[in-house]
Amino acid sequence: MRQKIEQLRALAEDFQAKTLEEVEALRIKYLSKKGEISALFDEFRNVPNEEKREIGQMLNALRQLATDRINTLRDSLNATSATAERQDLTRTAEPIELGARHPLSLVRNEIIDIFSRIGFTIAYGPEIEDDWHVFSALNFPPEHPARDMQDTFFVEKNPDILLRTHTSSVQVRVMTSQKPPIRVLCPGRVYRNEAISYRAHCFFHQIEGLYVDRNVSFADLKQALLYFAKEIFGEKTNIRLRPSYFPFTEPSAEMDISCNICGGKGCPFCKYTGWVEILGCGMVDPNVLEACGIDSKEFSGYAFGMGVERITNLKYSIKDLRLFSENDVRFLKQFV
Repeated sequence: MRQKIEQLRALAEDFQAKTLEEVEALRIKYLSKKGEISALFDEFRNVPNEEKREIGQMLNALRQLATDRINTLRDSLNATSATAERQDLTRTAEPIELGARHPLSLVRNEIIDIFSRIGFTIAYGPEIEDDWHVFSALNFPPEHPARDMQDTFFVEKNPDILLRTHTSSVQVRVMTSQKPPIRVLCPGRVYRNEAISYRAHCFFHQIEGLYVDRNVSFADLKQALLYFAKEIFGEKTNIRLRPSYFPFTEPSAEMDISCNICGGKGCPFCKYTGWVEILGCGMVDPNVLEACGIDSKEFSGYAFGMGVERITNLKYSIKDLRLFSENDVRFLKQFV
């Protein structure tokens, strides 16, 4: 008798059920009138008198244990069922953790907002382009090194179809489809066949600007870029323009800003020069205007282009370009 009670006690302590039907099955098997525990009570009459007290206590404890265990299982399943009925399974799991915009998106949007205040609209174009829009219309001669495979990704070995290396191709599309005055900003992703490192990547983001109208001068370009630099880096920012060369602008220049880390005094970041290059610019070459169907004798224009990663590096002091595309949550959470 004791052995049967101990065996049933061990079973009762380990009662498990996944549904209310399984709970009811346990109750019937062990606690109903014909259940196993009730059968032990029927056998109790055959227990010797000197053992009845001890065996009776064991039986009562067993019945109470089985009852409590079955009630606990039933209550748990009822609570789960009620909660499930109240839940909207189409909702996002809670708690909902708010994310943040990518730092490149933050800076891109800020640049777009700054230039929109002085009349620039946004234009987009395809990332897979043809040679004419990317090179030929922009006054790139056939022997220009940028046409070489080491710099450009060509599609299916077709020398006429490629991944754009700059968003200037969007400017070409705008000039061939609209009449001056034109004042557009062209943001987008571009691709170049370069080794990936902390300072270079095979894809990055550019924002290029174009203004074409009558009597547009280099002074207009300088004023627009000075306004931009002060708006994004602070009122104390100074700029300087250095002569440079780009096939699609003449004259061409590279623009530096006074180092926003040392204030122009000189530090390792600016290589102790006090200046940091941020973009290229110039007056649109007359050959480019003519190739796009714009009379270069009546109209002139300026263009500029900058890397969003470069501006973001300066603004947030990020030293490794690879962080922008690795999606490391620890890095991205800094911009919440």
